[in-house]
Amino acid sequence: MRKIIITQSNYIPWKGYFDSIALADDFVIYDDMQFTKRDWRNRNLIKTQSGVKWLTIPVEVKGKYLQKIRETKISDKNWNNDHWNVIKQVYGKSANFNYYKDFFEDLYLNTTSKYLTEINFRFISAICEILNIKTNFHFSSDFSLKEERSERLLDLCLKLNGTDYFSGPAAKVYMNERIFEEAGVKINYFDYSAYPEYEQLYPPFVHGVSILDLLFNEGIEARNYLIF
Repeated sequence: MRKIIITQSNYIPWKGYFDSIALADDFVIYDDMQFTKRDWRNRNLIKTQSGVKWLTIPVEVKGKYLQKIRETKISDKNWNNDHWNVIKQVYGKSANFNYYKDFFEDLYLNTTSKYLTEINFRFISAICEILNIKTNFHFSSDFSLKEERSERLLDLCLKLNGTDYFSGPAAKVYMNERIFEEAGVKINYFDYSAYPEYEQLYPPFVHGVSILDLLFNEGIEARNYLIF
């Protein structure tokens, strides 16, 4: 059994994203897909005293309607300092902020790439290090693939000798399950409904925020709140 996951890179993703990485043998960052505005590619949610708040990396989009994620550039080089200042303000009183403070301060202040994909992967890799996740990473742009969406996904699975493909439940609406079945690759859909709550600042509890929330609140116990 070889488990494959293929998805776009997100900025400081939620815990479910890292759970899927931990489950996979090979995790493919789908970086040659079209960049979508107002999506998770360049932003994510944090929990604040007044509710959830978006942290957004400003990117160049004007006139670039068909640009791919890997082609998307940052439009404000000071975004990293701004985000770190917000994070310090919001999570400074959380139980384990000081435990990770130096790690994330270094990560933020020394992330200077002008490309969104490189920034996202830098953060994803660093957080995997904290969570002791050792999955193999690949980029879809490194492969020569077929054109149709489901065929591209299947092609990646076969190139990586995958036997099981895992995806979020929303993919059911477009997946051509027949071609996977004919190729001997089993499709599995995630169920994210079983996550336990943890000691989160500012009730009521919200699951769908950046994993930074879990790390700053639970520290080295964070991996215990993943389910896969």
